[in-house]
Amino acid sequence: MTRKILIVEDHPSMITGYQTILSHNNLGHQLEFYSANNCKAAYDFISNEIQSIPFDLVMLDYSLPSFPEKDIFDGGDLALLVHEFIPTAKTLIITSHFESVILYNIYQKTHVNGIMVKTDFDDEELLLAYEKVMTGENYFSKTAKKAKTERLLAEGHFDTIDRQIITLISNGCQIKTIASTIKVSEDTVKKRKSKIKDILGIDKGNDEDILRECRLLRMI
Repeated sequence: MTRKILIVEDHPSMITGYQTILSHNNLGHQLEFYSANNCKAAYDFISNEIQSIPFDLVMLDYSLPSFPEKDIFDGGDLALLVHEFIPTAKTLIITSHFESVILYNIYQKTHVNGIMVKTDFDDEELLLAYEKVMTGENYFSKTAKKAKTERLLAEGHFDTIDRQIITLISNGCQIKTIASTIKVSEDTVKKRKSKIKDILGIDKGNDEDILRECRLLRMI
C-alpha cells in the first residue's frame, strides 16, 4: 500500500533522515516522498499549482523561509492551507520551539494531527508518531503534550466534578462508586472520564493512564 508524503523542511539532511526512518514503518506502507524547502515551494505543491497530488501526510517544520506574497510565514500557515486544499491529508508539525505558549498557540491555530518538538524524540518515537497519526489518532511529543495540557488546565477546562472524579479514581473507586459518591449518573461519569482523557492527551487508555498524567502535572 503506497502512501504519498510531503516533507517541508529547509535542511535537506533532515529530509533525508525523516525519509530513511519512515521507510521502516510497521504499517507495511510503501512511501512515495516529495519535499519542499520553503513556504513558496510547499504552497505550490499543496495548492496544486505544480501538479495534483493527493498527499496522505504533510510533515511541516514550523520555522521556514516565508512566502509573504500569499501571507504564508510558517508551517502553521501551511497546515491551514493543507486543511483547505487536501482535507483528507494528515498533518504533523515538527518544531524546535519548546515554549509552552508558542506550542499551545500552534495547536490552537492549526489543529494539526500532531506536534513534535525536535529535542523530544528519537527515530523510534517518530515512527510511533507516524503510525498513530496514520491510523487516526493524534500524537504530541512530551513537551508539546505538556504545553497543551497546562494551557487547558490554566483556562479552567477541569471543573470541580472533574477534579472529584480524578481524586476518586486515585482512591481506587470504580464508576458505580464514583457516581454514587458525587451523586451523578454512571453515564455522566463515563462521559467526564472521556473528557478528562481528551484534555490530558490520552487517545486510548485506562484509569492508570489518567493517574500517571495527573501525577506528572502534580494534580494528585
